[in-house]
Amino acid sequence: MVDLAAEPGTPITALHLGAGALTLARYIQATRPGSDQYAVELERELLDFVLQKLPMPEGTILTTHIGDARDALGELPAHLRFDVVILDIFSGPEAPAHIACRDFYEEAAARLGPDGVLIINVGDEPALTLVRSQVAALRAAMPDVAAFAESGMFAGRYPGNIILVGTRKPWPSGWTAELLARGPHPAAVLTGVDLDRITA
Repeated sequence: MVDLAAEPGTPITALHLGAGALTLARYIQATRPGSDQYAVELERELLDFVLQKLPMPEGTILTTHIGDARDALGELPAHLRFDVVILDIFSGPEAPAHIACRDFYEEAAARLGPDGVLIINVGDEPALTLVRSQVAALRAAMPDVAAFAESGMFAGRYPGNIILVGTRKPWPSGWTAELLARGPHPAAVLTGVDLDRITA
């Protein structure tokens, strides 16, 4: 999704809510040098360890913040707008209620530029209870929503991850073809009425 967010190679402004090992921040720096990135992580020890053992590449523009993702969102400079906001803190039914909700998605969407996308990595069990609730919440907060994963995830065969994407404009059909071509294989991208069966 980050590859599709802007013209290839052009710098973007990215917000990572849940920094982890800063994997996506490194990817953006490698593929879009000059990007302005912000990363929020709840666990100071984790971020310190990662930056000590795996320093960011030279030239990376990265501002880090320790704290809760929703609190940090409100503390960012008011003028900041992002091309991508990436949320990667959900893991099964234990998702924090103050983040897994419509109000939070509305706050995150307000931080997007006109063509910005909100990308959410949802780890869930086969029943997809969390995925269903997050699709509904995201749909209430943004004009269009898509879900992308290995196709077996949508059949509820096993636990795993589904990527949800909220867009400020109608979902471009070309993005579906791009994602399916990139894998995993087989994959599925659900939008519109096809996504209705997730929330039904």
